[in-house]
Amino acid sequence: MLARALDTTVDDLIGHDPHDDVVIHPVATNFGDGSVHWPLSRTNDPSGRHVAKMQIPAAQGPPVPRVHPGREWFYVLHGTARLLLGDREVLVRAGQAAEFDTMTPHWIAGYEKAVDLLTIFDQHGERVHLRRDRT
Repeated sequence: MLARALDTTVDDLIGHDPHDDVVIHPVATNFGDGSVHWPLSRTNDPSGRHVAKMQIPAAQGPPVPRVHPGREWFYVLHGTARLLLGDREVLVRAGQAAEFDTMTPHWIAGYEKAVDLLTIFDQHGERVHLRRDRT
């Protein structure tokens, strides 16, 4: 509405440069539990989604399922993910994907060894999984 009132484009208002670097340069973030996160989408992506590569170690203790608003999707790149989803345990192997409503109690860890995932969180999942104390 503002762009129309000023007879310009939204890109002009926010200073979008069509020659901006289209390559994303992921920087690893190590969490205290041994998990590593590489962001593959830009901060404040207009879609509200956050794409990341994650490495999650095998569990060192008992599972602590969590719930939060949103949806989660992941694809296993290497290894096997142990997914607890409600009262079910599912092994998601390399080349397989999982998607679920995050209001279902859930927990993910590597099965027997670390697992590498490509994951997509909506804005709710990003806040819970990537910005909280991961203990």
